[in-house]
Amino acid sequence: MVRSKYVSIIIPVYNEEENVPHLYERIRQVVEKQAFTYEIIFVDDGSKDNTYKQLRLVTDRDEHVQVIRFRKNFGQTAAMAAGVDQSTGEILVFMDGDLQNDPIDIPQMLAKMEEGYDVVSGWRKDRQDAHISRKLPSRIANKLISRVTGVQLHDYGCTLKAYRYEVFQHIRLYGEMHRFIPAYAALAGASIAEVPVTHHARMFGVSKYGISRVFRVILDLTTLKFLGTFGTRPSHALGMIGLTSLALASGSSVVAIGRNVAAPHTSRGTFWLTSLLFSGLGIMSVMMGLTAEIATRTYYESQGKRTYVVREMATKTSASTTQDTTSSEEAVLTIPDKQKVTQMIR
Repeated sequence: MVRSKYVSIIIPVYNEEENVPHLYERIRQVVEKQAFTYEIIFVDDGSKDNTYKQLRLVTDRDEHVQVIRFRKNFGQTAAMAAGVDQSTGEILVFMDGDLQNDPIDIPQMLAKMEEGYDVVSGWRKDRQDAHISRKLPSRIANKLISRVTGVQLHDYGCTLKAYRYEVFQHIRLYGEMHRFIPAYAALAGASIAEVPVTHHARMFGVSKYGISRVFRVILDLTTLKFLGTFGTRPSHALGMIGLTSLALASGSSVVAIGRNVAAPHTSRGTFWLTSLLFSGLGIMSVMMGLTAEIATRTYYESQGKRTYVVREMATKTSASTTQDTTSSEEAVLTIPDKQKVTQMIR
């Protein structure tokens, strides 16, 4: 699929009426100095204030801007997914609508992508959040996600990130998985870099995050770990639990029989109950694994999905030279034309 723009800047907003005019102006001042084509996509995630009114004023002024308005608040992940679906850029840049991300960092992120990376993640090295309710959950989440996924990033929570559009051909956004996109991209073989970015204190409005985010991260991280390790072989995960339970059941039965033989008049009901419990758990786990295996195969085969991702393919031409060709359906990790960004930073 041919993308008509080089960069799509996608900004989810929710009750940010005071921030919208300032944010647009900052973005415009940065991108108009660059040599690439661009578009700006605001996604109004069901705002209850005058955010949409401010966004319409911006669209009336600038043909590069488009606005998507949700009927209600569906969350940041859904807003980002809508932006991806509507985008026409080869590179997708996400940023917050609260003025804490700075558009001045966009050129350096695109320059980093020129080195061949597929994802460039922002790192708020000098965070300006005043409340511990934002800093503490973020630190806990970053360490936890990095440890579990094996993708080491200082700041998963920074919305300012740049992706090649092809990355999203193998990622579907659900729930609150926006913070895990780099990890999901890594599962598909994407190369990831992290760069320090500017971070400002919030000037208007209030934060939408708090300590409860940590618990949601743990639940989403459990899903990510399972999909990353057993996404194409769920029976291995559930089957191991089942086989272990059946082994424990067998052991309990042997102990119960042995003790009954040694002391036939003594009650040994505890071991029989333990054996029965583990037998039921083992059988259920094995059956659930088989069910999950059938569901996984149905998912891939019914939609023609493959369980692998191709970077590129090479064939030998008749002139005895090697020509690189990229599969339009499967390849996801390509390097852009360097001429598009040679004048990116002035």
